[in-house]
Amino acid sequence: MIRKAIKDDLHRIIEITKACAVFMISNNIFQWNEHYPNIETFENDALNENLYVLEINKKLIGCLVISHEMDEFYKKVKWQTPNYNNIYLHRLAVDPSYQKKGYAKQLMNFSFEYAKVNNIKSIRLDTFSGNPFNNIFYSNLGFKKLGKIYFRKQSDKPFYCFEKVM
Repeated sequence: MIRKAIKDDLHRIIEITKACAVFMISNNIFQWNEHYPNIETFENDALNENLYVLEINKKLIGCLVISHEMDEFYKKVKWQTPNYNNIYLHRLAVDPSYQKKGYAKQLMNFSFEYAKVNNIKSIRLDTFSGNPFNNIFYSNLGFKKLGKIYFRKQSDKPFYCFEKVM
């Protein structure tokens, strides 16, 4: 079941994202670290009602942010569609012990359905260039790689921007 997150979910979400960061770093993927993502970021996501969680057998195992707000760093990207009526996906995470079972795809399919129901023109996101799994994952879901941006607190390597036109 996918639902909007509540404040009581935040502790578990941080557990999941910290486990994901450790897992990625152990695979030489330096996408998340001690600075990001953090509890303040998820508190804002929950407050803005942008944070969704995936539960399996009443256990929270994943999360995804679906936002209508375009962050400043995306304004430099040459998107395929005009900058209105788009959604932005952030902080997709699945507990490492539940990965490779289709749960990330389930969260993404939820975002596609959300886009259809809300007449969204496109879905936009970014992912770390040094994460080959995510780059293939998003490409296989019909996203097109368009440009790159940098988050220096996370890495000197770029993050690729992707867009899926609905």
